[in-house]
Amino acid sequence: MANLPSSLSLSASSFGNIPAMSAPQSPSPVGGAAGGGVGGQAAKEKKMLGAEQLVLDLCDPDLRENALLDLSKKREIFQDLAPLLWNSFGTIAALLQEIVSIYPALSPPTLTPSASNRVCNALALLQCVASHPDTRILFLNAHIPLYLYPFLNTTSKTRPFEYLRLTSLGVIGALVKVDDTDVISFLLQTEIIPLCLRTMEMGSELSKTVATFIVQKILLDDVGLRYICATAERFFAVGSVLANMVVSLAEQPSTRLLKHIIRCYLRLSDNPRACAALQSCLPEMLKDGTFNSCLRDDPATRRWLSQLLSNVNSTISAAQGGMDHLMNILLC
Repeated sequence: MANLPSSLSLSASSFGNIPAMSAPQSPSPVGGAAGGGVGGQAAKEKKMLGAEQLVLDLCDPDLRENALLDLSKKREIFQDLAPLLWNSFGTIAALLQEIVSIYPALSPPTLTPSASNRVCNALALLQCVASHPDTRILFLNAHIPLYLYPFLNTTSKTRPFEYLRLTSLGVIGALVKVDDTDVISFLLQTEIIPLCLRTMEMGSELSKTVATFIVQKILLDDVGLRYICATAERFFAVGSVLANMVVSLAEQPSTRLLKHIIRCYLRLSDNPRACAALQSCLPEMLKDGTFNSCLRDDPATRRWLSQLLSNVNSTISAAQGGMDHLMNILLC
């Protein structure tokens, strides 16, 4: 994944446990803290002026491509870029125009690398809007995530499509990263679960990881857990995909992906009906030590797995105890 476009390489860390790196501090200029404060304020204002000009450039079709590239590269250093994007006239419409313009290239799959990179830069800016507390709900109320679903519905495994799916998942991941029941409720009203399950089945390792992270965050919300466990069909749709991923990981281990899978199973075990079902459908490889070496340096995930097995075994013991009690009654 070393050749990811800039928009992807910046956003991928949102889903791992890699701490954000701080920019090195420049030495204070001669003249003390007061001089440094004035200089810092001037630099901040200069950066914002640059950001404002780039945002204006998004509405000019001739300047948009370069503006998308520059803003996606520098979005971490522009404070309050998300409100600026949202409140600037025509800006969100310009980003949506970039998105819908490549719909014809989705089927049949004719998306070029350059077109993929360009729309990924637009998606990176939408991710910025989705992750900001002042614009997140506005972003949802406008139903903007729905514009990304055609990208998640693609099946081509070529690099342009893989980058497109990954960056789209990054936008959804930014929404669920902050625990908010309103976000979960909105996503559950759409087809995000089957779209994530599709990516978990056929995507790259990184796409699978982000999609599984999204399902995990949905499950961790009480509304999401109740939704997925409400019907056998929903539970087994999620459970079968998780089980297939476990089998695949036995051949090609990935600690970060396995961690999210185990956390999904552990959360499912919090629901009594789901926990009972896991007695028969929890993969044997999670019980027999297959992944001991993979999890050697991950004590948190080992604890999750131990708790999962304890939950499932407790359900088995309770069921056996109930059966023994029933037999005693019948024999008396």
